[in-house]
Amino acid sequence: MADLNGIRSEVMVDGHRLETLFYPALDETLPTIVMLHEGLGSVSMWRDFPARVAAATQRGVLAYSRYGHGASDALGEPRSAGFMHHEATVVLPEVLKLLHIEQPVLLGHSDGGSIALIYAALASAQSDLAQPRALILEAPHVFVEDVTVESIAKVREAYPSTDLRSKLARHHDHVDEMFRGWTAIWLDRKFRDWNIQDALANVRCPVLVIQGTDDEYGTMAQVAAIRRGVAGAETLLLPECGHSPHRDQTEATLEAIVGFLEERL
Repeated sequence: MADLNGIRSEVMVDGHRLETLFYPALDETLPTIVMLHEGLGSVSMWRDFPARVAAATQRGVLAYSRYGHGASDALGEPRSAGFMHHEATVVLPEVLKLLHIEQPVLLGHSDGGSIALIYAALASAQSDLAQPRALILEAPHVFVEDVTVESIAKVREAYPSTDLRSKLARHHDHVDEMFRGWTAIWLDRKFRDWNIQDALANVRCPVLVIQGTDDEYGTMAQVAAIRRGVAGAETLLLPECGHSPHRDQTEATLEAIVGFLEERL
């Protein structure tokens, strides 16, 4: 159905029902932007940002909630250390295929940015996959830092004793399963070795990294690693900005997205 928040639907991918939100393009000649949310995110946690991106860029915009998130199916098993690789190599390709999106611009936040990088590296070697035209990455991770683990541990400790659960429950039908699944894998010792730096050289499309200088979940080392690994990667560092540039510095983030797409595509 269509409403003021776009067209809401769902797809069946990898055996799970995923919620989707789509804004049709104002200019259908332009590539569709596919938004990949953060680790505790969902379609609704983007708030009005998908609508604003669609209006500012005139492009079609698709957002979807990954398995376990938002109004998608409840997570039924523990996350594995390869959960982001699974999203990039199994789920995202099928979503793009089902929705006939052939040359997406991937806009990923945090874990979503990591998934976008993994997918782009894979697509460069597989011509049967939808080839990304560009990546826009907000606060992506390419390896695990102590500050990330420490911040997630603090969030897990705060979950039962603060209003964090009630806030997240506004955006997730199965909030406890989602929260436990994500925090458990990020805090698992076996996940400390997760690292995608070796894949970065295979990313062939234009890349923009948007990073807050006050990000509580990652440091400039993530940005530096991407700049070393991805030829021509562009960066925007935003002062007085935490882990979510699209919330903390909305206008600057939108301006950067519009300028990058107009210049590079």
